[in-house]
Amino acid sequence: EGNFRRGEDLIERCTVFAQRVRQFIRTLVKNTANIEDAKQLARASGSVGANYIEAQEALSTKDFIYRVKISRKEARESAYWLRLIETNDESTRNTLIQEATELKLILNAIVNSAEK
Repeated sequence: EGNFRRGEDLIERCTVFAQRVRQFIRTLVKNTANIEDAKQLARASGSVGANYIEAQEALSTKDFIYRVKISRKEARESAYWLRLIETNDESTRNTLIQEATELKLILNAIVNSAEK
């Protein structure tokens, strides 16, 4: 039950992250670079949680590890796109980069634990 709860908490954290990214995107200046980078950011940030949810339905340990690694990759990619976007709101950007980094570290710990 403890592991189930932690998994649900992580799904919720990923969901809140994706929602906060979308709120941030709505505040951005609409120039060509931001529009394209924001599309990538929206996809990557949503994929963190979506892939972790898929991992919960994995068919094997190997499948679970693979899907969590994809989720981790999407968290890393979210931080990358956040760094590229032009914004005057550095505080929100930095908070979101920090959250993407923390999610990546949590997912990395899950992979390391599952691989043992």
